[in-house]
Amino acid sequence: MPNNDLTVRVGGDSSAGGIVTTGEVFARIAAYAGLEVYTTRTIPAEIKGGHVMFQARIAPEMVWSQGDDLDMLIAFDQESIDRYSALIRKGGILIYNSNDSKPPEANGVNQYPLPLNELAKQINFQRGRNIITIGAMVKLFGLPFETATLVVEKQLGRKKEMLEQNLLALKTGFDYIEQNVTKTAPYHLTPRPGAEKEERLVISGNQALAMGAIAAGCRFYAGYPITPATDIMEFLAGEFPRLGGTVIQAEDEIAAIAMALGGSYTGVRSMTATSGPGLSLMVELIGHATMAELPVVIVDVQRAGPSTGMPTKVSQGDLRISVFGAHDDAPRIVVAPVSVEDNFFQIINAFNLAEKYQAPVIFLSDQDMSVRVQTIQPFDLSRVNLVPRLLWDQHDPENFKRYALTPSGISPMSIPGMKGGQYVAEGLEHSQEGHPSYTAQQHAANMDKRAIKVRSAARDAAPMGMLEYFGDQNARVAILGWGSTIGPVREAVERAQAEGMPVAVMYTKMIFPLPRKEIADFIAQRDAIIVPEMNYTGQFARMIQAEYWREVISLRNYGGTPFATHDIYAEIKRVYGTLAKSKKIATKKKSVAKKPVAKKKIAAKKKSRK
Repeated sequence: MPNNDLTVRVGGDSSAGGIVTTGEVFARIAAYAGLEVYTTRTIPAEIKGGHVMFQARIAPEMVWSQGDDLDMLIAFDQESIDRYSALIRKGGILIYNSNDSKPPEANGVNQYPLPLNELAKQINFQRGRNIITIGAMVKLFGLPFETATLVVEKQLGRKKEMLEQNLLALKTGFDYIEQNVTKTAPYHLTPRPGAEKEERLVISGNQALAMGAIAAGCRFYAGYPITPATDIMEFLAGEFPRLGGTVIQAEDEIAAIAMALGGSYTGVRSMTATSGPGLSLMVELIGHATMAELPVVIVDVQRAGPSTGMPTKVSQGDLRISVFGAHDDAPRIVVAPVSVEDNFFQIINAFNLAEKYQAPVIFLSDQDMSVRVQTIQPFDLSRVNLVPRLLWDQHDPENFKRYALTPSGISPMSIPGMKGGQYVAEGLEHSQEGHPSYTAQQHAANMDKRAIKVRSAARDAAPMGMLEYFGDQNARVAILGWGSTIGPVREAVERAQAEGMPVAVMYTKMIFPLPRKEIADFIAQRDAIIVPEMNYTGQFARMIQAEYWREVISLRNYGGTPFATHDIYAEIKRVYGTLAKSKKIATKKKSVAKKPVAKKKIAAKKKSRK
């Protein structure tokens, strides 16, 4: 029976053009046919030239990761064949440009030569080789040509003359397979009946985040272009004018966050977005937001570093700077979504937390989740609930004290135009009225004030839906995670449990302050706790060990690519093997894990060289 769960990779040189378009358009054709889609990509940091890879996983049911081995490779050049052909599973497919490339020995792989240069020359459209390839794929996998035509018209139909050429290229590829290929493909993607009548979204993580910011009431955005966060600014620039919002492209990241703080001071929900290098520049003004108690959301779409690093590769290496990046103690809230859809709801939570606690909130996305395109259901707007900031009552007979000391640490704010509500939101330590003050007593009181309110935000994690559990909650082996690693973890746990290895899983979307009680309850009575993350030092694992004085197994992947399902599954299996030998892997002694961390560090190094 043909397989209907397909992992397809497209590879080629970016100077040739259309590599990502090939994957995106084919994925959207599958989505329009009612199938579920999950994509990932890597592009070069150079403006022109360099290798591009786009991968899509397509299945009739929801998929949670990019997949492991390849079912199909579409190679536009020899480099793609050399890089990826060994990843094709037996019985898989290699489609290659027979005019430019030579395939390896078949070794159980079905090879389909496609003379792209000749076909493009026949229709006088050399730039149409990618669309010819899409047409061939549509025919090979049994997708409706009418659906493919509709998607091409929507995606590539801005210019009428180009649309005609693209449709001709699509038909050329489709006809070539129909007329020249007799063997049946081992994979068949069956459209779901009635799918054309359903309303579904095919969007990226950055798009979902920007939509969520709009739903959260954000109406001011200042930013500086940086990969991979720029899409957020571009999306909002297209939507804000009709909503009465403002987008400013600042001269740098320092100016961007300064403008966002100014927007917040006026009473407008404000946001900026950046990546690691930009976050480093923003650190001083994040501290200013803490001192001045100004609500602001700072999105950090993490990428591999340090320094300029690898702008188009993924990492979760900014956790430590997000939580602790400031001189002296500058409490802030840190939130991390786990999926494309979750970006929408967690950015709303981020704005609500910022407004409620009058503090900066850092929102930790990552490169893979930001550019990943997935099929999701329309957002359930009934779940959206906006929390207003606490405003000063102008009719209060008491004089306005912007930084009044209260049991909760939260004091009423004013906005410009409120009579008697003037105050200076400066970075100097201050009295309750906002005047500079350098006394030991006032500084200590304000340090307590700023810490108390941020610490109390942990109580909102569960009510706001910021904790996610799955697996067998009675299992002795557990996974405690954060961010976009949840997809491969979910699939690995399903596989492990089907083989008799139960695993309990908890993901927290509030990274700081940690929801201490909920995590303490989860890790109690576990024999082994695995913490997977995409950074070199195991930053979240170390936070957990420091906070709970509990041994954990740090599973790290720092090569710039996402975890694969088999990475997580292999670790679960290894842990179960250790448990079978020793009966217990975790000790009750109050000491941090040394050997497990070192051991997995070696494993991670090996993985990163692949």
